[in-house]
Amino acid sequence: MAELRRPGRARRDRNVSERVARIASAQWGVIGAGQLRDCGLDKHAVRRWRAAGRLHVLEAGLYAVGHTSVPIEGRLTAALIHAGPGAALSHATAAWWWELITVHPARIEVSTPNRAGSTAAILVHRPCTLEPVRHRRLPVTPPAATLLDFAGRAGDGEVRQALSEADYRGLLDLDALHAELRRGRAGSARLRRALERHEPRLARTRSRLERFFLELCERYGLPLPEINARVGRMTVDALWPRQRLVVELDGHRGHRSRAQVDRDRRRELHLRAAGYPTIRYTEDQVVKEPALVAADLLAALE
Repeated sequence: MAELRRPGRARRDRNVSERVARIASAQWGVIGAGQLRDCGLDKHAVRRWRAAGRLHVLEAGLYAVGHTSVPIEGRLTAALIHAGPGAALSHATAAWWWELITVHPARIEVSTPNRAGSTAAILVHRPCTLEPVRHRRLPVTPPAATLLDFAGRAGDGEVRQALSEADYRGLLDLDALHAELRRGRAGSARLRRALERHEPRLARTRSRLERFFLELCERYGLPLPEINARVGRMTVDALWPRQRLVVELDGHRGHRSRAQVDRDRRRELHLRAAGYPTIRYTEDQVVKEPALVAADLLAALE
């Protein structure tokens, strides 16, 4: 009789493996303990799969299937599984998923209506209201709620940058944003300040130095330039089209090679030949001597 049962057991095992693989492939290689149970794996079977290297623990109740190389999308999905039904990416993680900030936070943040707790890798929030939307296949807080959540912990400059990115990407809904602000939540004051000083050109910046330079222009009442603008076939750091003035910015790149210096000098020569005088400032000058830079720039603009 034992021999007669083997084919049936083999078929069941194969069916279970197929169900697990199907779910994991749709979730960037991850699966939750509850999903494993639904596939027909009890805790003893899970232990055997782990011993055989078919499951790898990410967090308690969360597994990678077949290997440990899980992409960030898989880790985000694992955090959502941990937080339970109705959960959404939120706060800084949502800001990154909406591409409002460039650096992914080390700890994944999610919001949930459930009682899931935080872990070393997952920070769980339980807001009073949560109305997720889907973006790039994952549930996430809407842009307006994301900006307010992000403002609760980020600095003024970071919030302004995120606000500018939202505007640049067509995600800035002022009515929805003001509706969020009326709730008086953490971050409201900082986000209101950012709205009052909103400058869409911040979204065009590609580096910290470019943001510092734009803020310097604002602080000293200088006309704001176009950032990363095109002049012929070249992209320049800052351009005042009416005055035909170009500014190039040198960041902390260590010792620049002779080839790099020669390339910059050729660019400046071509720009001048096209009628665009060019000024070059270093990061130290912009950060440590802003008044001197502003005075020099004002003289060039007049």
